[in-house]
Amino acid sequence: VTLMGHVDHGKTTLLDKIRESSITKSESGGITQHMSAYRVDKGDAHVVFVDTPGHRAFTSMRARGANVTDVVVLVVAADDGPMPQTEEAIEHARAANVPIVVAINKIDRAGANPDKVKARLAELDLAPVEWGGTTEMLEVSGITGEGIDELLEHLSLESEILELKANPKKNAIGTVLDARASTGQGNVITALIQDGTLRPGDAVVCGPAYGKIRTLRSTSGENVTSAPPSTPVEITGLNDLPEAGDRLYALDDAAKAKQIAEERQQAKAKSDRAERQKVTLEGLFETIDQAKVKEINIVLKTDVKGTLDVLKTELSNMKTEEVAVRVIRAGVGEISESDILLADASSAIVIGFHVTASDRARNEAEIKGVEIRTYLVIYEVLDETRRALEGMLAPSVAEEVQGSIEILKLFRSSKLGNIAGCIGRTGVLTRNDKIRLVRDGVVVHEGKLDSLKRVKDDVKEVREGFECGVVIQGYNDVKPGDIIESIKIIETSRKFDVSESLSE
Repeated sequence: VTLMGHVDHGKTTLLDKIRESSITKSESGGITQHMSAYRVDKGDAHVVFVDTPGHRAFTSMRARGANVTDVVVLVVAADDGPMPQTEEAIEHARAANVPIVVAINKIDRAGANPDKVKARLAELDLAPVEWGGTTEMLEVSGITGEGIDELLEHLSLESEILELKANPKKNAIGTVLDARASTGQGNVITALIQDGTLRPGDAVVCGPAYGKIRTLRSTSGENVTSAPPSTPVEITGLNDLPEAGDRLYALDDAAKAKQIAEERQQAKAKSDRAERQKVTLEGLFETIDQAKVKEINIVLKTDVKGTLDVLKTELSNMKTEEVAVRVIRAGVGEISESDILLADASSAIVIGFHVTASDRARNEAEIKGVEIRTYLVIYEVLDETRRALEGMLAPSVAEEVQGSIEILKLFRSSKLGNIAGCIGRTGVLTRNDKIRLVRDGVVVHEGKLDSLKRVKDDVKEVREGFECGVVIQGYNDVKPGDIIESIKIIETSRKFDVSESLSE
């Protein structure tokens, strides 16, 4: 069962109540940053819950959650109703052809209005059973625990209706939910076993990774001797980090697992090489053109592979024709000395998400002057990077007419050329501002003033109704009746607009 819904609608709090634990307090900002899976056994109900992040950045993670589950529990706050990520979750569940059960959460709140939520969900083609529809909607509270037993009972019933069956006697098949590199344990993979049984010592292949299962733990950290169907586990012993979403297969032959993994690695390397741009004249011009784009180079390190993929995608998509983010290295694990050396050589910033820098890396960063920024909440990474990009955008420039004067008479000067005798018509004409010479409504020259005088004195400005004499810098073709406008250049900082981001 996957819990899906909008950010901060209480998915993890609801799961806390079901498990009688407290995950939310350990999550940064009280918002889920990773995909997690937990098995809950209450009486005859045995349910595996997959908790997906609600933040908009985690679209791919929610899609992955929908693809590994039999039922989606859509959590909607009773005081808030359906929101953007709620609609997106419905789309993911429908795309994966998975039935939806709605949990209307936070019914203990004063502003709770379950009927209004049902009406708005009905507009999204999720009509409640009591209104003649097909979607089961249960009212629950992650705080008081109200309605949770009914939810578990309904989910058990749902498995019977769907006739969900698996064979625990065959070799294990599962799906990777997340992967991380851990000091002391090596590569730690969180997987959901969907068929067969996984045991320590089993040879497995998983994407480009292979190995023998060294340790097998439940997601609460206890060692287990076997993982039957519908069991989320953490495993170690694989030689590499697979991608989240890769299928895990247990094989009878360890050599066969190694051979399959190596063939996959070669195929991936081949496709990566093919994707690299061939040097053509057109490609070369495009590369030169792209070099004009201002870039923020980033070395990105995270604690788990799933979050790394999400952050790398989100940051790489932050680009316009003027500014862009370039992730020059992305990896799992603590920030190392080599990360700092690369950042120094590339003038990059090092971003760590749920990781810290080693002592040597920190010392090296201090010597080289490399900035290390560490974060615990994903939207802080994205918001701060967006602000940095805004600072790199060229300001928007606007011109504003401050005042105008009209040329009444010309005076010839062998030394200065034509001196225009003028009168102030509107506003204020300022000595140092840009000027525009307008004749019969057409701009004939733009430039600066060489001198601005009243009688014989130099002045900084001339106001409406006052007479003055002016000489235009490097331009002599002035005539009576011409208008000289004083132009103020106004620069305003621009916002990074997602809509003007370039699509891939």
